[in-house]
Amino acid sequence: MYTIVYSDGAEEMMMNKSDVLVVGGGNAGFAAALAAAERGRKVVLLEKAREAASGGNSFYTAGATRISHDGLGEVIEFVEPDDRHAVTEVPAYTAAEYLADLSKVSEGRNDPELSAVLVSESNPTLRWLQGVGLKYRLMYERQAYRTQDGGYLFWGGLHVGNVGGGKGLMADHRAAAERMGVEVIYDCAATGLIQEDGRVSGVRYRTSTEEGEFRAESVVLASGGFEASPELRREHLGEGWQNAKVRGTPGNTGEMILAALEAGAAKGGDWSTCHSVAWDAWHPENEGNLELTNQLTRGGYPLGIVVNTEGKRFVDEGADYRNYTYAKYGRDILAQPGSAAFQIFDASSRPMLRAEEYDMPGVSVVTAPTLAELAQKAGISPEGLAETVQGFNNSIAEDAPFDPNVKDGRRADTQPPKSNWARSIATGPFYAFPVTCGITFTFGGLKTDTWGRVLTEDPEPLEGLYACGEALGGLFSGNYPGGSGLAAGAVFGRRAGSIA
Repeated sequence: MYTIVYSDGAEEMMMNKSDVLVVGGGNAGFAAALAAAERGRKVVLLEKAREAASGGNSFYTAGATRISHDGLGEVIEFVEPDDRHAVTEVPAYTAAEYLADLSKVSEGRNDPELSAVLVSESNPTLRWLQGVGLKYRLMYERQAYRTQDGGYLFWGGLHVGNVGGGKGLMADHRAAAERMGVEVIYDCAATGLIQEDGRVSGVRYRTSTEEGEFRAESVVLASGGFEASPELRREHLGEGWQNAKVRGTPGNTGEMILAALEAGAAKGGDWSTCHSVAWDAWHPENEGNLELTNQLTRGGYPLGIVVNTEGKRFVDEGADYRNYTYAKYGRDILAQPGSAAFQIFDASSRPMLRAEEYDMPGVSVVTAPTLAELAQKAGISPEGLAETVQGFNNSIAEDAPFDPNVKDGRRADTQPPKSNWARSIATGPFYAFPVTCGITFTFGGLKTDTWGRVLTEDPEPLEGLYACGEALGGLFSGNYPGGSGLAAGAVFGRRAGSIA
């Protein structure tokens, strides 16, 4: 807001004005801004954080983006060149498989119309982003193991990611926005919606130095979920969730979702569940770490076992590829005594763990030559751990060969079972990585149509208001296929920006 002073001393308050106002500077918000700018719209993007801490949760990701595709021959059309492509196998990931995965992990609670749009537009949207300057690659270190002939085999339906991970993703977005004339204002928190004649016509904002209003023909909420609010987590996710570690941005505290509800929007999706992972429990800076970001994740559990402080297993570590289980196991860890657990590996499995997570600076790990010493040093019941490991080792179906590239059926027939990748924990030294629950984002948000128009309970569009990214509810419930969040943010951000 600014003031014009006329020669006669009269004053007139003028409003900041744009065609499209985007609230939130993560992947979804920038996708919306780029799509609107591509149409020649005047676009202003408000980002709550200062520039050095901006990027929302997208900055904290590995950049993995789940898309449907026909295999390596198609993927190499839009990823950066790599000499390893010549010895790489990337299985096709069909639209039908993508839809089935969304339904499987959410147990059928995902919105079918939103899901169909996500699947059908994931590939062309990524190609569009690549066309405006974002850079992609095959994620060798995260999604492929070496084969016996020295090649690489990708698995789990998730193959493509941004060059430079989440940091690279957001740097590319900012550069594209600058080229396309999007005005980005940092350190500017939207605090409420402005409604006139039944239409959303802007937002109230606050910076470190002023308060004011921005007006626009359309407002796109890309302001995240409510995962960074302990009070809202406790209210909607349940008792104990206030203790979860916020692995991403501290800015997603839900104010604009609540503002939209107050303006007449309907709730969308599952407000009682969220994306939560196994997260370094002992690192002194294990919340919103701008330097280490996603490296505090501990995703290697399919190669070992996970026990609580009593030494007892409580999940099937090999139920599926990591991509289909990692986003729900944080919840299971939170329910354990002290909201803590330990991932246990021996000398044979330790070398297979991803270096970016298990060899990161300051990694929390306990090492010992024997399991008894390991338990004592880690604070695990020695008797409980010994009993668990012995029972686990004795129950492994040794006739099935171990193969981390496929669901190999190498099962430990104990309780709970380990359905794949079971190998004896027998060779010292032994390793215990302490983990707790790291919350990523909440699954509940605003109800929208497939173009991101925010709907009322009727349901009718709440004129002038759109939502995308974590603010849009309905795609996920209880669990989540890895990489579908960035894909959804891009798809529905682009769709909202293309009509706003």
